[in-house]
Amino acid sequence: MIVRIKNAALTNKEQVVFQHSKFVLAVLVALERAGYVEVLPKKGKKVTKQIEAKLVLVDGSPRFKGARRLSKPSKRIYKKIDDVKPIKSGFGSLILSTPKGVLTDKEARKENVGGEALFLIW
Repeated sequence: MIVRIKNAALTNKEQVVFQHSKFVLAVLVALERAGYVEVLPKKGKKVTKQIEAKLVLVDGSPRFKGARRLSKPSKRIYKKIDDVKPIKSGFGSLILSTPKGVLTDKEARKENVGGEALFLIW
């Protein structure tokens, strides 16, 4: 999912379409709160349900510059709240899967909760 957003930003696409799942929707909502995408209403029914995400533009180019996946199925990476630091001097975000849902690093520090580090975005 994150690679599709990254590729869309590099090719100056305005929208990206994903297959619907609760986890994908939760990650997109976290990215929306961080200001990288805008989630549009769902399309389709049952099996063919899709989610559209519109990239937020700043001066005609996407705000999204890059991303790096941290946790993989072969190697999960977990962060305690003490290990959650600002990314790129506060200009980036770390997306975490926590017991309180999918949160950005700022929200996780506010909620005082750690979790699985999914990816970095800047």
